[in-house]
Amino acid sequence: MAIGYILINTAPTHEHEVYTKLSKVSEIVEVHPLFGEFDLIAKVEPEDFDKIGELVVKKIRSIKGVIDTKTLPAYKFSNK
Repeated sequence: MAIGYILINTAPTHEHEVYTKLSKVSEIVEVHPLFGEFDLIAKVEPEDFDKIGELVVKKIRSIKGVIDTKTLPAYKFSNK
C-alpha cells in the first residue's frame, strides 16, 4: 500500500462541495479543510505508488471546483 497527501485548491465557495465529493472516494482515508495557501488536504492510500497519479488525475482533478493540486507521496523509514 502507498500513502500520499494531496493539497487541493478549489474555486471560491466550492470548498464544502469538493470536500463532500472527496469524502466518497474509497482510496481517500482522510480529508481536512485548511486555511492558507491550500483549501483542502486529502490523505490517500491506493494499492501502490503508481496508482497515486491515476487517483489524482481521474478522481480528484475531475471533481468540479478543483482548480489545482499538489501531490506529496509519503515514505516510511525502515526499522533498521
